[in-house]
Amino acid sequence: MHEYMSTERIWELTCPGLPEEVSRLRRWTRDVLRDSACADDAALIVSELGSNALVHSASGGPNGSFHVSLHRSPGTVVLAVTDTGGGSTKPHVETPDEEETHGRGLGLVTALASRVCVSGDDYGRTVTVEMNDKAKEPEPQSPPAGHCTLPTQRRTP
Repeated sequence: MHEYMSTERIWELTCPGLPEEVSRLRRWTRDVLRDSACADDAALIVSELGSNALVHSASGGPNGSFHVSLHRSPGTVVLAVTDTGGGSTKPHVETPDEEETHGRGLGLVTALASRVCVSGDDYGRTVTVEMNDKAKEPEPQSPPAGHCTLPTQRRTP
């Protein structure tokens, strides 16, 4: 390997605190991970975490913003979304009633991720998500109809 080359890559994006930034973030994530088996799950996760930053912190207020980083190494994708703080509660998984229309997002994130970590304080919180980035296994193919596979030849002593 060349001394300036690495199999690890890091991308970062700071988004203004506007609702339309969530769809831009989702597209950006899919683009960065276009050859990854976890691209769609990662896009869903950053959508949820970005939306949470806008709704539950000062990131969604006037002049607000949130920051996203995406770290990719062989077999692993790590996503981190940092808000600007000012929220009344720490991000946590809820168990809402069936009739509730909110409160399932972090549970979904937890189900899709290998690991979820929340850090920070009232001045800014970061939710970091780790995902396995295993290549999709090709499905085994059977021989076409009308053809058979011959057994390997056995040696006779």
